[in-house]
Amino acid sequence: MRVLLFTGKGGVGKTTTAAATALRCADAGLRTMVLSTDPAHSLADAFGVDLGDLAVEIVPGLWGQQLDAQARMEDTWQEIQAWLLEVFQWAGVAAIEAEELSVIPGLDEIFSLSDIKAYAESGEWDVVVVDCAPTAETLRLLSLPEILRWYMDRVFPTSRKLNKVVSPLLGRMAGLPVPGDEVFGSAAKFYDRLDGVRELLTDTSRTSVRLVVNPERLVVAEARRTYTYLSLFGYRVDAVVANRLLPEAITDPWFQEWKARHAEHLSSIEDGFAPLPILRAELASDELVGVTALRAFAEHLYADLDPAAVLHPGEPLQVVRKGTGYELSVELPFADKDELELGRRDDELLIRVGSHRRALLLPDSLRRREVRAASLRDGKLRVTFSADADADADGVDATDAGGAPPARSTGWARRGERTAGRAR
Repeated sequence: MRVLLFTGKGGVGKTTTAAATALRCADAGLRTMVLSTDPAHSLADAFGVDLGDLAVEIVPGLWGQQLDAQARMEDTWQEIQAWLLEVFQWAGVAAIEAEELSVIPGLDEIFSLSDIKAYAESGEWDVVVVDCAPTAETLRLLSLPEILRWYMDRVFPTSRKLNKVVSPLLGRMAGLPVPGDEVFGSAAKFYDRLDGVRELLTDTSRTSVRLVVNPERLVVAEARRTYTYLSLFGYRVDAVVANRLLPEAITDPWFQEWKARHAEHLSSIEDGFAPLPILRAELASDELVGVTALRAFAEHLYADLDPAAVLHPGEPLQVVRKGTGYELSVELPFADKDELELGRRDDELLIRVGSHRRALLLPDSLRRREVRAASLRDGKLRVTFSADADADADGVDATDAGGAPPARSTGWARRGERTAGRAR
């Protein structure tokens, strides 16, 4: 079973590419579901059919859906939100502000991901194709499972027994609203939706991300950053779609400079994203709307390739034995070492690339080992751990981290803590 996620800068043609890919999979006999997680849905427009929050058959073997994430959020979060409103109002927060604070930013989007998981685990589908939001929103969407689990683990009590003992005492002493069984029931339902989503989306044998770009400098630059950040969070990009290339048949002199720039940008795409396969699609002479137009687009795009296959193998994150110690490697293509900061806090390795941050929970084999060195070479971050499993987890060694002082139990500087250093 395969999950294919399509994203790119707004207007590059990701919806068209996702729709055409889904149609080609269905034409090959695969049971295919195509759905949109973009708040500004345009999947229905691409097919020229009506699509809503319930799945609709588009052609034999292909079903489509435009998710109403808000409705799903209200169904699961309602009891929790009501309790949070009471807590905020008890704390003196104004009613309208309390209502805004009672919903975690991006919470509605997590339920879009839970639908992907439900389809993947149902056994009814061979391929799930997802038309994601533009790149910035997609990055936020794909980081939500990890971030929200961290948030839920710290904000909501997980033990009903402890709650029954402590909450009445707090209620009598401070008047703090006590969460009831309905709150725990909603939290359990939320966990059920969240559980397994990240595991599915980072399973590189099942899920692939495909970046859609146009041969334009700003678009290519954003795609490069997106590739870095997706790898940071453990998502595999298995292909890049270079869309809207000027056809060779255009010979009018007015287009010559434009064609030269397209050729230059296409060359930078091929060089920069290597060894990823670059799928090419020419600028269409008419709008790509409807099954017939999408089918022709898919034929041109994939030719003899199986659209549901893993088009490029590779693991964004690996742990290997190195000498007497271990090395953790994270693919960070196009990352600049000047933008990369590392830290260590308890069982977490803290990685920041530009404005994006990740707290990577270390595997059991690394948690009690000391970080000896870190380097960034050929688009891959390599962090070396000691052989002694009883060593304290210190900061990055200054020699290999670019001269930063060793730090202990460190975090990001913007939170008032020291940074462990920069990778060499």
